[in-house]
Amino acid sequence: MNATQQHLLDTYRAARRTEAAPPTPGTHTVRTAREIRGWFRFRAVVTDPGDRVPGRVRRYARRVGGRGRAVVGGARRLVRLLQV
Repeated sequence: MNATQQHLLDTYRAARRTEAAPPTPGTHTVRTAREIRGWFRFRAVVTDPGDRVPGRVRRYARRVGGRGRAVVGGARRLVRLLQV
């Protein structure tokens, strides 16, 4: 069953029970995406710099030793890809 069929079924059930119809699929998608982006930005501000992903990668690279530069370079590329 896809989202449209589920929505039609929920609308039918709500009409039978004299309740309000549910929102259509995708109505709040943009708002939800903005809230998630805002949450990540908030976490970036309140998180201690040592606990952020780049800080954890640097600590790991120092522990690894001689392979550290290769690990840090790859990790920096990964962090750039993951940034929201």
